[in-house]
Amino acid sequence: MNIAIVGATGNVGRKILEVLEKLNFKFDQLYLIASDKSIGKKVNFKNKDYSLVSLNDFDFSKVQIAFFSAGSAIAEKWASIAAKKTIVIDNSKHFRMDKDIPLVVPEVNPESLAQYKNKNIIANANCSTIQLVLALKPLHDQFKIKRVVTSTYQSVSGGGKNHMTELEEQTKSFLENKKVQSKNFTKQIAFNVIPHIDDFMSDGSTKEEWKMIVETKKILDSSINLTATCVRVPVFVGHSESVNIEFENNIDLGKVKNCLTNAPGCKVVDEHKDGGYITPAEIDGDFTTYISRIREDNTQKNSINMWVVSDNLLKGAALNAVQIAQLLCEKYLK
Repeated sequence: MNIAIVGATGNVGRKILEVLEKLNFKFDQLYLIASDKSIGKKVNFKNKDYSLVSLNDFDFSKVQIAFFSAGSAIAEKWASIAAKKTIVIDNSKHFRMDKDIPLVVPEVNPESLAQYKNKNIIANANCSTIQLVLALKPLHDQFKIKRVVTSTYQSVSGGGKNHMTELEEQTKSFLENKKVQSKNFTKQIAFNVIPHIDDFMSDGSTKEEWKMIVETKKILDSSINLTATCVRVPVFVGHSESVNIEFENNIDLGKVKNCLTNAPGCKVVDEHKDGGYITPAEIDGDFTTYISRIREDNTQKNSINMWVVSDNLLKGAALNAVQIAQLLCEKYLK
């Protein structure tokens, strides 16, 4: 088994390497592909130096799986070319809503992976969608979800390394009473929140909000009604979501908590006391999606509220991609 990572020096590319090591993913050869400005540089992985190679010159027939984590423009230009010779797992938004390409969260819809044979491409879902459907899946199986209302509080790492650097720079400028400059954000992000992620659409929603709606329907169930407000917050790593769920069937809060406690990839931390919940500051580098603040919504029949937190660079991107590769190897590449 030989693998390649396209975008190996980016936020997600580096996290894929971490996950490969932590999960002890077995491979023979590893190829790290980066932008031309990084060619010739070396990356150390498991005490071995790997030279970064050019995407323009790489022969994808050398590998069985190629992780793409270099954004939509690169995926649009190169993924289909690579897929003629290998299986592509793409982290960008480019292929997610292609009806012939599976959009996979292994704990939620593993059966859809079989569709990879259509185009040799598998799409990784949006970071905020992944943690949401992880929590929704067991509840939908048990009680059938009618409607979801969610507000997200998304860290700047979801935008990439430049966004993380800008938060750091803006924070320093603010604390030094210097002018705060916004280059990658539409407004100041330091000590502020911005209710705007991705482009605006004609109905006033943003593409990030649209992605959560259509991806949840594709992954989980097209009958689920979902509305979202996505907000960028001054946190480096970790997305949080306030989630209100209305069910078709009668619910019991004890059974709801039991469902979530047993949900693959999730952990319930829900103590009704100071600090009895999880925040983004606690989950950087953690594979688990945490669920807290579980309670009935007394204004609406058969409804609950909860709080969901996850590392957006791991389960929201790199970890999910590697788990897709694991499932691919177990089921189809034996």
